[in-house]
Amino acid sequence: VQLQASGGGLVQEGGSLRLSCRASGRSFSHYAMGWFRQAPGKEYEFVSSITWSGDSTYYADSVKGRFTISRDNAKKTVYLQMSRLKSEDTAVYYCAADGLGYGSRSYTNYDYWGQGTEVTVSS
Repeated sequence: VQLQASGGGLVQEGGSLRLSCRASGRSFSHYAMGWFRQAPGKEYEFVSSITWSGDSTYYADSVKGRFTISRDNAKKTVYLQMSRLKSEDTAVYYCAADGLGYGSRSYTNYDYWGQGTEVTVSS
């Protein structure tokens, strides 16, 4: 599975962005998908994940109520709608695929990673 993330950019605090992650290859629908982020000088941070079926979603406390993850298996794409953005959301955002299908919060459980898309929130 190859993943291509897009949709990052520069936005003011309080604004919105939608990230997309398109997969190529077969069996996308068998993978749970996750979004992680890495701010300068910091470790990878779990943001959100969604199970292979889309029935369950998970969020970090820091983004709960502001971000929404969704997926379209027919388009092999997972989305992260980000609203009410804060300066502390500034980071490079990565999508990843989890072959177990459960949407783990641990980045070590993910098999495939996209190249990252940068999000900058100005205050």
